[in-house]
This record gives sequence, C-alpha cells and structure tokens, in this order.
Amino acid sequence: MKARYQMFAGYNAWCNERLYTAAATLPDADYRADRGAFFKSMHGTLNHILVADRIWMKRFTGAGEQPPSLDAILFDDFAALKAARQSQDTLISRYVARLSDNDLNGILRYKTVTNPQTIEQTLAPALDHFFNHQTHHRGQAHALLSSVIGNDKTPSFDLLIYQRQTGQGGIRKAE
Repeated sequence: MKARYQMFAGYNAWCNERLYTAAATLPDADYRADRGAFFKSMHGTLNHILVADRIWMKRFTGAGEQPPSLDAILFDDFAALKAARQSQDTLISRYVARLSDNDLNGILRYKTVTNPQTIEQTLAPALDHFFNHQTHHRGQAHALLSSVIGNDKTPSFDLLIYQRQTGQGGIRKAE
C-alpha cells in the first residue's frame, strides 16, 4: 500500500512542475483573471491547492502553518508561490516515504476548517482524499490553462503518462 502513496507523491510533484511551467507562460492579466472557476483564477486555484496541502500536512504531521481560510492567497508573487509549491511537494514526498503500513492503518484525528468539528479517520483513506483533492483542482487549473493557451500547449496530467515515464505503478512495456 505504501508504494501507491509514494507513486502519488511523485505524481503530484510531476504534475505540479508541469502545471507551473505552463502557468508561467500566461500573461499576468490572464493568470489573475476571474474565469468563473471555484477559486476564480489560475492564481486563486494554485494558492488553494497549496492551502489545502498545508492544512492536510499539518493534520498529518502536526508541523507547519495553518492557513487562515480555504481561499487564502498565501503568495501574491508567482515565483514565491512556485518555490513554496516545490518545497511543499518535497515535504509531502518525505512524509510519505517515512510511513509504515501500521501508520497507514492508524487513526488520524483532526478538526475541520469550515463548520469546525473533530473527525477521526484511518490515515490511508485520508491520504486518498489528499491526493484526489490535488488532482481535482489541478483539473480545474488545466481547464483554465487550455482555455487561454490552447489544448496543444497545455501539458497532460495523465497518471498513465507519469507511470510510463517513471515505471511507477507496476507499468511496463510488453514485448
């Protein structure tokens, strides 16, 4: 089971690098334009993904900053946001690498952000949500990108492409 989460941590970093490389090509007005996405703009969406990752990593590890809200703009500057994203991806990968099967089957206790309540959940399904949440919002960012720069310039975030490039997920070329 741990190998699956290590793959998702690697996939997360791979996707984010592709996403930020493509987002860097956007003119600032397009990058910040409210395009009707849940967090309005590419800038808002990228900040939200980092916000949520920090919330969850604080829950998982007890360390790090607790963002003030789900729509917080942690970094207004793109370069600073990208650097924070890369740092966060490294922390995620290191955290997952340290997990044991006992950890994955253990109970996580945390407080929700909106409508605060205390929740207990097995760690593995919480990690499933964590990685799925990233994928969900990167899908929104992908739609924002393709609407501005076009499908041919928007990178794929397909898990199979990552698996083929890295050999992760038990994938191999049949001869």
